[in-house]
Amino acid sequence: MKKTILVVDDKASVRTLVREYLVEEGFRVVAAENGLNALSVARQEKPDLILLDIMMPEMGGYEFIREYRKEHNTPIILLTAKLEESDKVLGLELGADDYVTKPFGMRELLARIRAVLRRAEQAEPQSTILRASDIVLDKDNHTVNVSGKDVELTPSEFDLLAILMASPGRVYSRLDLLEKLQGTSFEGMARTIDVHIRNLRSKIEPDSENPRYIETIFGVGYRFRSD
Repeated sequence: MKKTILVVDDKASVRTLVREYLVEEGFRVVAAENGLNALSVARQEKPDLILLDIMMPEMGGYEFIREYRKEHNTPIILLTAKLEESDKVLGLELGADDYVTKPFGMRELLARIRAVLRRAEQAEPQSTILRASDIVLDKDNHTVNVSGKDVELTPSEFDLLAILMASPGRVYSRLDLLEKLQGTSFEGMARTIDVHIRNLRSKIEPDSENPRYIETIFGVGYRFRSD
């Protein structure tokens, strides 16, 4: 079955260009011209992934993420013309999975889409259930349970936790984790990992300021506590 991608951008030329390219690559594509319209389309079409512009009338990308993340954890890739690192970080903090800076090449965009979809599908042939401390992660059903309570994670947060839990005690650098998440060699911010870790801790840690599960190894990276 074809994957459905929702393209959200206020420029018709961008929507048309992306739609035509992705349709040729075998995707089903729906579109919206702003965040408000995108909420309606997303609720009706239930896309597998959303390509989201930031600066739009009616409702911008950030506001869309805030609203949509209350309902769904559908993967979101930001299409951003903003070059400031703080803008990208804000998008990731709100729950975006990745970003592509405008102007972007279509081949790069396609590779990012496929990488994020692979993560969402949890296609890697590994043990389907990971258990560590009070956390149970089920890859097949894409669920996480912490101390008997289900926790909703975005695809990137889920993958990051799975990577760390699969090797308790192993220290991963930020670049190691970024490469594993993206599945590509495209340029990315190491700070992306810090944002995802912060979001993940806020959802699974009893006290995110004093992490019990995910440990920071200063100057190196992160690890899941082996005890």
